[in-house]
Amino acid sequence: MSNIDLSTHYLGMTLKNPIVPSASPLSKDFDNVKRMEDAGASAIVMYSLFEEQITHEMMELYHHTSYHSDTHPEAQSYFPEHSQYTMGPDEYLAHLHKIKQQVNIPVIGSLNGCTDGGWTKYAKLIEEAGADALELNVYMLATDFDTSSEDIENIYVETLRSVKANVGIPVAMKISPYISAMANFAKRLDREGVDGLVLFNRFYQPDIDLENLEVVPNVLLSNSQSMRLPLRWIAILYGRINASLAATSGVNTAEDVIKLIMTGASVTQMFAALHKYGIEHIKKVLEDIEKWMTEHEYESVKQMRGSMSHKSVANPGAFERANYMKALNSFK
Repeated sequence: MSNIDLSTHYLGMTLKNPIVPSASPLSKDFDNVKRMEDAGASAIVMYSLFEEQITHEMMELYHHTSYHSDTHPEAQSYFPEHSQYTMGPDEYLAHLHKIKQQVNIPVIGSLNGCTDGGWTKYAKLIEEAGADALELNVYMLATDFDTSSEDIENIYVETLRSVKANVGIPVAMKISPYISAMANFAKRLDREGVDGLVLFNRFYQPDIDLENLEVVPNVLLSNSQSMRLPLRWIAILYGRINASLAATSGVNTAEDVIKLIMTGASVTQMFAALHKYGIEHIKKVLEDIEKWMTEHEYESVKQMRGSMSHKSVANPGAFERANYMKALNSFK
Protein backbone atom coordinates (compact mmCIF):
# COMPACT_ATOMS: atom_id res chain seq x y z
CA MET A 1 0.00 0.00 0.00
CA SER A 2 1.32 3.43 -1.00
CA ASN A 3 2.35 5.89 1.70
CA ILE A 4 1.95 8.83 -0.67
CA ASP A 5 -0.46 11.46 0.65
CA LEU A 6 -2.39 12.96 -2.26
CA SER A 7 -4.80 14.95 -0.11
CA THR A 8 -5.32 18.64 -0.76
CA HIS A 9 -7.40 21.54 0.53
CA TYR A 10 -9.74 23.44 -1.75
CA LEU A 11 -12.51 25.92 -0.86
CA GLY A 12 -12.19 24.96 2.77
CA MET A 13 -12.70 21.27 1.98
CA THR A 14 -10.20 18.47 2.45
CA LEU A 15 -10.12 16.40 -0.74
CA LYS A 16 -8.46 13.03 -1.15
CA ASN A 17 -6.52 14.14 -4.26
CA PRO A 18 -6.27 17.09 -6.66
CA ILE A 19 -8.30 15.60 -9.56
CA VAL A 20 -11.70 17.28 -9.98
CA PRO A 21 -13.75 16.78 -13.16
CA SER A 22 -14.71 20.23 -14.41
CA ALA A 23 -18.15 21.52 -15.36
CA SER A 24 -19.16 19.62 -18.49
CA PRO A 25 -22.02 17.67 -20.08
CA LEU A 26 -20.56 14.48 -18.55
CA SER A 27 -22.26 15.25 -15.24
CA LYS A 28 -25.70 15.35 -16.87
CA ASP A 29 -25.60 11.54 -16.75
CA PHE A 30 -25.84 10.19 -13.20
CA ASP A 31 -23.96 7.01 -14.13
CA ASN A 32 -21.04 9.12 -15.35
CA VAL A 33 -20.86 10.85 -11.99
CA LYS A 34 -20.73 7.51 -10.19
CA ARG A 35 -17.98 6.34 -12.56
CA MET A 36 -15.99 9.51 -11.82
CA GLU A 37 -16.25 8.81 -8.11
CA ASP A 38 -15.26 5.16 -8.60
CA ALA A 39 -12.27 6.18 -10.76
CA GLY A 40 -10.96 8.33 -7.92
CA ALA A 41 -12.26 11.86 -8.52
CA SER A 42 -12.05 13.79 -5.25
CA ALA A 43 -14.98 16.10 -6.07
CA ILE A 44 -17.04 17.04 -9.09
CA VAL A 45 -18.15 20.32 -10.61
CA MET A 46 -21.67 20.04 -11.99
CA TYR A 47 -22.41 21.16 -15.54
CA SER A 48 -23.46 24.81 -15.60
CA LEU A 49 -26.91 26.26 -15.13
CA PHE A 50 -26.96 29.15 -17.59
CA GLU A 51 -28.35 32.59 -16.93
CA GLU A 52 -30.28 32.33 -20.21
CA GLN A 53 -32.09 29.24 -18.96
CA ILE A 54 -33.17 31.08 -15.82
CA THR A 55 -34.20 34.15 -17.81
CA HIS A 56 -36.16 31.98 -20.20
CA GLU A 57 -38.07 30.36 -17.34
CA MET A 58 -38.86 33.77 -15.87
CA MET A 59 -40.10 35.02 -19.24
CA GLU A 60 -42.24 31.91 -19.67
CA LEU A 61 -43.88 32.62 -16.33
CA TYR A 62 -44.40 36.25 -17.26
CA HIS A 63 -45.85 35.26 -20.62
CA HIS A 64 -48.44 32.95 -19.11
CA THR A 65 -49.44 35.32 -16.31
CA SER A 66 -49.73 38.43 -18.50
CA TYR A 67 -50.59 36.94 -21.87
CA HIS A 68 -53.39 39.47 -22.48
CA SER A 69 -50.93 42.38 -22.51
CA ASP A 70 -48.49 40.92 -25.02
CA THR A 71 -50.12 38.91 -27.76
CA HIS A 72 -48.52 39.98 -31.03
CA PRO A 73 -46.87 37.08 -32.89
CA GLU A 74 -43.23 38.16 -32.63
CA ALA A 75 -43.28 39.28 -29.00
CA GLN A 76 -40.98 36.53 -27.74
CA SER A 77 -39.54 35.19 -30.95
CA TYR A 78 -36.03 36.21 -29.89
CA PHE A 79 -36.01 33.74 -27.00
CA PRO A 80 -34.68 30.24 -27.68
CA GLU A 81 -37.21 27.45 -27.76
CA HIS A 82 -37.46 25.64 -24.45
CA SER A 83 -36.54 22.38 -26.20
CA GLN A 84 -33.03 23.77 -26.75
CA TYR A 85 -32.42 23.56 -23.01
CA THR A 86 -31.91 19.95 -22.00
CA MET A 87 -32.41 20.79 -18.35
CA GLY A 88 -34.04 23.89 -16.95
CA PRO A 89 -33.47 25.30 -13.47
CA ASP A 90 -35.87 22.91 -11.70
CA GLU A 91 -34.41 19.86 -13.42
CA TYR A 92 -30.89 21.06 -12.62
CA LEU A 93 -31.67 21.40 -8.92
CA ALA A 94 -33.36 17.99 -8.81
CA HIS A 95 -30.42 16.37 -10.61
CA LEU A 96 -27.93 17.98 -8.24
CA HIS A 97 -29.95 16.84 -5.23
CA LYS A 98 -30.01 13.25 -6.53
CA ILE A 99 -26.26 13.24 -7.14
CA LYS A 100 -25.55 14.67 -3.72
CA GLN A 101 -27.66 11.98 -2.04
CA GLN A 102 -25.87 9.11 -3.76
CA VAL A 103 -22.18 10.04 -3.94
CA ASN A 104 -19.66 10.43 -1.15
CA ILE A 105 -17.52 13.14 -2.69
CA PRO A 106 -18.19 16.90 -2.60
CA VAL A 107 -20.43 18.28 -5.36
CA ILE A 108 -19.79 21.81 -6.60
CA GLY A 109 -22.64 23.60 -8.34
CA SER A 110 -21.97 25.83 -11.34
CA LEU A 111 -23.68 29.02 -12.52
CA ASN A 112 -22.77 30.53 -15.87
CA GLY A 113 -23.82 34.11 -16.54
CA CYS A 114 -22.82 37.45 -18.02
CA THR A 115 -24.56 40.01 -15.82
CA ASP A 116 -24.88 40.82 -12.12
CA GLY A 117 -28.64 40.38 -12.27
CA GLY A 118 -31.30 38.14 -10.74
CA TRP A 119 -29.67 34.86 -11.74
CA THR A 120 -27.66 35.04 -8.52
CA LYS A 121 -30.75 34.08 -6.52
CA TYR A 122 -30.32 30.57 -7.90
CA ALA A 123 -27.10 30.34 -5.96
CA LYS A 124 -29.21 29.94 -2.82
CA LEU A 125 -31.35 27.26 -4.45
CA ILE A 126 -28.22 25.36 -5.49
CA GLU A 127 -27.00 25.53 -1.90
CA GLU A 128 -30.37 24.26 -0.66
CA ALA A 129 -30.21 21.39 -3.16
CA GLY A 130 -27.11 20.19 -1.32
CA ALA A 131 -24.11 21.64 -3.15
CA ASP A 132 -20.95 21.77 -1.04
CA ALA A 133 -19.65 24.81 -2.91
CA LEU A 134 -20.48 26.97 -5.90
CA GLU A 135 -18.45 27.90 -8.97
CA LEU A 136 -19.45 31.13 -10.72
CA ASN A 137 -18.50 31.21 -14.38
CA VAL A 138 -18.79 34.81 -15.59
CA TYR A 139 -18.59 34.28 -19.33
CA MET A 140 -18.80 37.52 -21.27
CA LEU A 141 -17.16 39.24 -24.21
CA ALA A 142 -16.84 43.01 -24.04
CA THR A 143 -18.00 43.83 -27.57
CA ASP A 144 -19.57 47.14 -26.57
CA PHE A 145 -17.07 49.88 -27.45
CA ASP A 146 -18.32 51.98 -24.56
CA THR A 147 -17.65 49.26 -21.96
CA SER A 148 -14.37 49.71 -20.13
CA SER A 149 -12.17 47.13 -18.43
CA GLU A 150 -13.32 48.56 -15.10
CA ASP A 151 -16.94 47.99 -16.11
CA ILE A 152 -16.17 44.33 -16.79
CA GLU A 153 -14.35 43.87 -13.51
CA ASN A 154 -17.23 45.51 -11.66
CA ILE A 155 -19.64 42.90 -13.02
CA TYR A 156 -17.47 40.16 -11.54
CA VAL A 157 -17.25 41.96 -8.22
CA GLU A 158 -20.97 42.78 -7.97
CA THR A 159 -21.88 39.22 -8.89
CA LEU A 160 -19.54 37.89 -6.21
CA ARG A 161 -20.95 40.27 -3.59
CA SER A 162 -24.52 39.34 -4.44
CA VAL A 163 -23.88 35.61 -4.29
CA LYS A 164 -21.79 35.77 -1.11
CA ALA A 165 -24.62 37.71 0.55
CA ASN A 166 -27.07 34.91 -0.24
CA VAL A 167 -25.17 31.69 0.46
CA GLY A 168 -23.09 30.21 3.22
CA ILE A 169 -21.17 27.70 1.10
CA PRO A 170 -17.74 28.53 -0.39
CA VAL A 171 -17.79 30.44 -3.69
CA ALA A 172 -15.19 30.15 -6.44
CA MET A 173 -15.04 32.30 -9.56
CA LYS A 174 -14.00 30.92 -12.92
CA ILE A 175 -12.50 33.93 -14.62
CA SER A 176 -11.38 34.96 -18.08
CA PRO A 177 -7.71 35.38 -19.00
CA TYR A 178 -8.67 38.51 -20.94
CA ILE A 179 -8.16 40.88 -18.01
CA SER A 180 -5.68 43.69 -18.54
CA ALA A 181 -4.24 43.65 -14.99
CA MET A 182 -4.76 40.10 -13.79
CA ALA A 183 -2.77 40.32 -10.54
CA ASN A 184 -4.67 43.41 -9.39
CA PHE A 185 -8.01 41.89 -10.41
CA ALA A 186 -7.29 38.68 -8.51
CA LYS A 187 -6.34 40.70 -5.44
CA ARG A 188 -9.57 42.69 -5.73
CA LEU A 189 -11.70 39.53 -5.83
CA ASP A 190 -9.67 38.16 -2.93
CA ARG A 191 -10.45 41.25 -0.86
CA GLU A 192 -14.14 40.75 -1.67
CA GLY A 193 -13.97 37.32 -0.06
CA VAL A 194 -13.83 34.94 -3.01
CA ASP A 195 -12.97 31.48 -1.71
CA GLY A 196 -11.30 30.25 -4.87
CA LEU A 197 -10.21 31.28 -8.35
CA VAL A 198 -10.50 28.87 -11.28
CA LEU A 199 -7.99 29.74 -14.01
CA PHE A 200 -9.13 30.06 -16.73
CA ASN A 201 -12.44 30.19 -18.50
CA ARG A 202 -11.71 28.90 -21.99
CA PHE A 203 -13.77 30.82 -24.53
CA TYR A 204 -14.89 28.76 -27.49
CA GLN A 205 -14.09 30.56 -30.73
CA PRO A 206 -16.48 30.57 -33.70
CA ASP A 207 -15.59 29.37 -37.18
CA ILE A 208 -16.84 30.18 -40.70
CA ASP A 209 -18.69 27.66 -42.85
CA LEU A 210 -17.46 28.63 -46.33
CA GLU A 211 -20.10 26.58 -48.16
CA ASN A 212 -23.11 28.06 -46.38
CA LEU A 213 -21.44 31.35 -45.42
CA GLU A 214 -22.46 31.02 -41.80
CA VAL A 215 -20.75 31.62 -38.50
CA VAL A 216 -20.78 28.27 -36.70
CA PRO A 217 -19.72 27.05 -33.26
CA ASN A 218 -16.54 25.01 -33.21
CA VAL A 219 -15.42 23.29 -30.02
CA LEU A 220 -11.73 22.47 -29.99
CA LEU A 221 -10.80 20.51 -26.89
CA SER A 222 -7.68 21.54 -25.00
CA ASN A 223 -4.36 19.71 -24.95
CA SER A 224 -1.45 19.82 -22.52
CA GLN A 225 -0.05 22.97 -24.12
CA SER A 226 -3.22 24.82 -23.09
CA MET A 227 -2.27 24.58 -19.43
CA ARG A 228 0.71 26.93 -19.86
CA LEU A 229 -1.50 30.00 -19.33
CA PRO A 230 -3.01 28.91 -15.99
CA LEU A 231 0.41 27.56 -14.96
CA ARG A 232 1.97 31.03 -15.29
CA TRP A 233 -0.75 32.88 -13.40
CA ILE A 234 -1.14 30.32 -10.65
CA ALA A 235 2.63 30.57 -10.12
CA ILE A 236 2.37 34.36 -9.86
CA LEU A 237 -0.68 34.41 -7.56
CA TYR A 238 0.32 31.58 -5.22
CA GLY A 239 1.08 32.81 -1.71
CA ARG A 240 -0.05 36.33 -2.48
CA ILE A 241 -3.81 35.88 -2.17
CA ASN A 242 -5.87 33.88 0.32
CA ALA A 243 -8.18 32.23 -2.21
CA SER A 244 -7.64 28.63 -3.29
CA LEU A 245 -6.32 28.24 -6.83
CA ALA A 246 -7.73 25.74 -9.30
CA ALA A 247 -6.27 25.06 -12.73
CA THR A 248 -8.45 24.21 -15.68
CA SER A 249 -7.79 23.86 -19.43
CA GLY A 250 -5.16 21.47 -20.72
CA VAL A 251 -5.01 19.10 -17.74
CA ASN A 252 -4.48 15.78 -19.51
CA THR A 253 -1.66 13.86 -17.84
CA ALA A 254 -0.04 13.23 -14.47
CA GLU A 255 2.80 15.50 -15.55
CA ASP A 256 0.32 18.33 -16.15
CA VAL A 257 -1.15 17.86 -12.69
CA ILE A 258 2.25 17.76 -11.00
CA LYS A 259 3.46 20.93 -12.75
CA LEU A 260 0.32 22.83 -11.78
CA ILE A 261 0.53 21.68 -8.16
CA MET A 262 4.16 22.76 -8.04
CA THR A 263 3.20 26.24 -9.20
CA GLY A 264 0.55 26.42 -6.48
CA ALA A 265 -2.72 24.84 -7.63
CA SER A 266 -4.85 23.17 -4.96
CA VAL A 267 -6.82 21.19 -7.56
CA THR A 268 -6.69 20.54 -11.28
CA GLN A 269 -9.93 20.35 -13.22
CA MET A 270 -10.22 17.91 -16.10
CA PHE A 271 -12.64 17.37 -18.98
CA ALA A 272 -10.99 17.03 -22.40
CA ALA A 273 -8.90 14.05 -21.28
CA LEU A 274 -11.99 12.30 -19.90
CA HIS A 275 -13.82 12.91 -23.16
CA LYS A 276 -10.87 11.58 -25.17
CA TYR A 277 -9.68 8.67 -23.03
CA GLY A 278 -12.72 7.86 -20.92
CA ILE A 279 -13.65 8.54 -17.32
CA GLU A 280 -11.36 5.77 -16.07
CA HIS A 281 -8.43 7.94 -17.18
CA ILE A 282 -8.67 9.54 -13.73
CA LYS A 283 -7.39 6.32 -12.16
CA LYS A 284 -4.40 6.15 -14.51
CA VAL A 285 -3.45 9.78 -13.83
CA LEU A 286 -3.58 9.19 -10.07
CA GLU A 287 -1.44 6.06 -10.39
CA ASP A 288 1.09 7.93 -12.52
CA ILE A 289 1.22 10.79 -10.00
CA GLU A 290 1.97 8.37 -7.17
CA LYS A 291 4.63 6.64 -9.27
CA TRP A 292 6.35 9.95 -10.10
CA MET A 293 6.22 11.13 -6.50
CA THR A 294 7.71 7.86 -5.27
CA GLU A 295 10.53 8.00 -7.81
CA HIS A 296 11.31 11.62 -6.90
CA GLU A 297 10.94 11.06 -3.14
CA TYR A 298 7.92 13.27 -2.50
CA GLU A 299 5.68 12.12 0.31
CA SER A 300 2.72 14.45 -0.16
CA VAL A 301 1.00 16.93 -2.43
CA LYS A 302 1.43 19.49 0.32
CA GLN A 303 5.20 19.07 0.09
CA MET A 304 5.12 19.83 -3.64
CA ARG A 305 2.63 22.69 -3.70
CA GLY A 306 4.13 26.04 -4.55
CA SER A 307 7.70 24.74 -4.79
CA MET A 308 7.91 26.12 -8.34
CA SER A 309 5.83 29.24 -7.79
CA HIS A 310 6.94 32.76 -8.67
CA LYS A 311 7.98 33.49 -5.10
CA SER A 312 9.84 30.19 -4.65
CA VAL A 313 11.96 29.72 -7.77
CA ALA A 314 15.49 31.08 -8.06
CA ASN A 315 14.60 33.00 -11.22
CA PRO A 316 11.07 34.46 -10.89
CA GLY A 317 11.67 36.44 -14.08
CA ALA A 318 11.09 33.18 -15.95
CA PHE A 319 7.36 33.78 -15.42
CA GLU A 320 7.59 37.38 -16.62
CA ARG A 321 8.88 39.47 -19.54
CA ALA A 322 12.48 38.68 -18.61
CA ASN A 323 12.11 35.27 -20.24
CA TYR A 324 10.51 36.65 -23.40
CA MET A 325 13.65 37.37 -25.43
CA LYS A 326 15.37 34.25 -24.14
CA ALA A 327 12.44 32.11 -25.30
CA LEU A 328 12.46 33.67 -28.75
CA ASN A 329 16.22 33.30 -29.10
CA SER A 330 16.03 29.64 -28.12
CA PHE A 331 13.70 28.88 -31.01
CA LYS A 332 15.39 27.39 -34.06
